[in-house]
Amino acid sequence: MFTGIIESIGKVVALKKEQENLHVTFSCGFTSELKIDQSVAHNGVCLTVVNIHNNNYTVTAIAETLDRTNIGFLAVNDEVNLERCTKVGDRLDGHIVQGHVDQTATCTKVEELEGSWKYHFEYNRSNNITVEKGSITINGVSLTVVDSGINTFSVAIIPYTHEHTNFHTFTEGTKVNLEFDIVGKYVMKMGELK
Repeated sequence: MFTGIIESIGKVVALKKEQENLHVTFSCGFTSELKIDQSVAHNGVCLTVVNIHNNNYTVTAIAETLDRTNIGFLAVNDEVNLERCTKVGDRLDGHIVQGHVDQTATCTKVEELEGSWKYHFEYNRSNNITVEKGSITINGVSLTVVDSGINTFSVAIIPYTHEHTNFHTFTEGTKVNLEFDIVGKYVMKMGELK
């Protein structure tokens, strides 16, 4: 489980395709604290550490992950939001995030406001919804929905989040990972069963 509070920005240092799998190697400030088999969220995608060498570690994304997320679009030197799994007893500063990305969205507009930023996104509707003032996870970042449409929504970003996540790299057309609120997903499912 994660909280959506980004710990660090990692950098992609190597990509290696093997059959349908993609091995991605990252460098980050907490690599020395990692261990093999540990879960780390990468742009909100829970991936397992499979190798550690010096200040780099490697994870493997399988076809299912590559089909549902933006991991397959990564290139060397790209910045990725990182969060290690929550420890029992830690504060839950964001919201409950599973690290199971539901789908991707496209950034349709970035507005620079006076002291903040507003980002607009569009996604294929499927069974996922947003609600105003509800929770959404974008590239692993726990955020509050500002405006909510049928397959669109926006979020507002404070300067700290803009500087300490990869939001500062988003432009019109950027593909992002979405994890919709778990409570909302259960409510939708219960409605389908009636």
